[in-house]
Amino acid sequence: MTPEQFKDGLHERDINISPEQAEQFETYFQTLVEWNKKINLTTLTAKEDVYLKHFYDSISAAFYYDFTGNSHICDVGAGAGFPSIPLKICFPELQVTIVDSLKKRIHFLEQLATNLNLTGIAFYHDRAENFAANRTFRESFDIVMARAVAKMSVLSELCLPLAKKHGTFIAMKGASAEEEVTEAKNAFKTLGGELVTTHSFQLPQENSDRSIVILHKVHNTPKKYPRKPGTPAKKPIT
Repeated sequence: MTPEQFKDGLHERDINISPEQAEQFETYFQTLVEWNKKINLTTLTAKEDVYLKHFYDSISAAFYYDFTGNSHICDVGAGAGFPSIPLKICFPELQVTIVDSLKKRIHFLEQLATNLNLTGIAFYHDRAENFAANRTFRESFDIVMARAVAKMSVLSELCLPLAKKHGTFIAMKGASAEEEVTEAKNAFKTLGGELVTTHSFQLPQENSDRSIVILHKVHNTPKKYPRKPGTPAKKPIT
């Protein structure tokens, strides 16, 4: 996907980016490729791949959920900034908090935010389990997001504790989403979440399967969740 195809593809979904926003995406690409020489951020470095599989893919959540306004997003395990930074570029009023367990990635993200002149964005180096147990952040976000981090049964324990009551948890998944959602239904209920819907679509050009899983936070998460770092992955809620 070329930058022009990227812009046209978003326009078809009623998301229109300005020349300044288009320049931000170009700067994002250049910064990502440059830093990727020093630390492992992505296996995709060709421009058309980055625009399709990282930028467009990240923004696809906005095809099914309204990100206009100044909602506060927490992006768990954002890696190189996906999906929250592409969404932030498209919807500048969003407030974004990113938590990632690798300090080198946080350094990259801090430099990226400077290069892109982004405001209303904060970065934290922490394990998701510890971050969600912190009273400052627990149940404080309007929207919690994660893209390709872990299975839904694990991901829900990392993310739902961060969503405020009546907030939203959005998981960006691949072809296995339906099976994962079925396996995670008890986890959703235990953690205070309720499945709203799963949107399935194909990424253009390569036609790979994608899913956007949306949950509503219906009640507060019990204090014992999330469990200690590593436990959710080793012993998912069943």
